Amino acid sequence: MHRLEQIEEAVRFVRTRTELIPKVGIILGTGLSGFSDELTGRQEIPYRRIPHFVESTVKGHAGKLVFGLLENVPVVMMAGRFHYYEGYSLDEVTFPVRLLRYLGVERMIITNVSGALRPEYRAGDILAVRDHINLIPSNPLRGPNDERIGPRFPDMVNTYDEKILEKAGEAARTLNLTLHTGVYISVPGPSLETKAERIFFQHIGADVVGMSTVPEVIVCKHMNLPVNVFSIISNEFNVETSAEEVISVAQAYEGRLRNLIKSILAGVNSDTAGN
Repeated sequence: MHRLEQIEEAVRFVRTRTELIPKVGIILGTGLSGFSDELTGRQEIPYRRIPHFVESTVKGHAGKLVFGLLENVPVVMMAGRFHYYEGYSLDEVTFPVRLLRYLGVERMIITNVSGALRPEYRAGDILAVRDHINLIPSNPLRGPNDERIGPRFPDMVNTYDEKILEKAGEAARTLNLTLHTGVYISVPGPSLETKAERIFFQHIGADVVGMSTVPEVIVCKHMNLPVNVFSIISNEFNVETSAEEVISVAQAYEGRLRNLIKSILAGVNSDTAGN
């Protein structure tokens, strides 16, 4: 079965479970799945029931699509994501993004939790990604390309939507949140970085480090889907941590990210209504 046929089969299945046409897709990172509780008119579909989905095996990822309204915007949230380090191909990791695009999503907001590479960053700060560095040793576009889905060689310059970055800055000031902008570097994991690696990442221009996100961003660009990424900084530079501590910090500061995203969506909705 070709990839497009797999996408269409998954779309048909989802359409039997919900009539909502989402305009915004939101991927919830580690420890952030509780955000989906804020949707009104919620409809949930477990990943395990969706054709061609794999299952999340990582603690802190609920493993379901959640449809509903947020700030009067129809959205679909991925409550949990997949990772390269779980043993999945990047094609499998990014299949949900392709599904969301074909369900009608016009914009993606991706969240994650990351480690600081700058001494001035503090746990609980939020970083809006303006660019990325990909060190995952594969690419979700590797292999035969289907031009019906996207081009063979998508240009990754200017990947992140500048208008949303501006709205995020305005929202952060209104909400009195610390919001950095910077470069996210994606590594394969699951081992955390050594001190030498963190210094190396600094030298090549990264501000935070994580084990996800970039494959999904590449697929968004491949499908001409506007995308932005917001990251909760879970641990400070060169401070030892654990998966449990990362989840704990993410959950403790999730409210900041919720308020930021809700403010951004309210602004986008207002702009759309004005037009």
